[in-house]
Amino acid sequence: MTARVLTAVRARGLVATLGSAALLGGALAFQHIGGLAPCEMCIWQRWPHGIAIALGLLVIWTGWRRLALLAAVVLAVSTGLGLFHAGVEQGWWQGPLACTSSGVDGMSTDDLMAQIMSAPMVRCDEIAWQFLGLSMAAWNAVFSALLTLLWLWAARARA
Repeated sequence: MTARVLTAVRARGLVATLGSAALLGGALAFQHIGGLAPCEMCIWQRWPHGIAIALGLLVIWTGWRRLALLAAVVLAVSTGLGLFHAGVEQGWWQGPLACTSSGVDGMSTDDLMAQIMSAPMVRCDEIAWQFLGLSMAAWNAVFSALLTLLWLWAARARA
């Protein structure tokens, strides 16, 4: 691999790594500074960015394009998780029963009380914050898709 390709892979990897760090940092800021507690699906969406940051550091250090391709796959997973979560928030499909509301038809009073008492504090099917009509989950999907493309660009660096 030529020095020029190595530099391109590392530079593109740096930008993509900083993108995931910014998204993860933003989520943590919303949580710890803004007081928006994450739901279970929000936590799921953080993992790919943490993995992408670790892979990005390895790409910056080694310049290995295959790691950039792996980071693209990881960010594609983040895109899918964000889209799935946004769909749950919009009511397009059912989310995990552990963090969404479920029907009470046919439930006894005791079962209903048990469901209420075991419910998480933050539900996955409620939008806690949105900007320009998109929830945080939807914005994660948008930015994760862009970072996926950036990682693919890094993996395709040629002389």
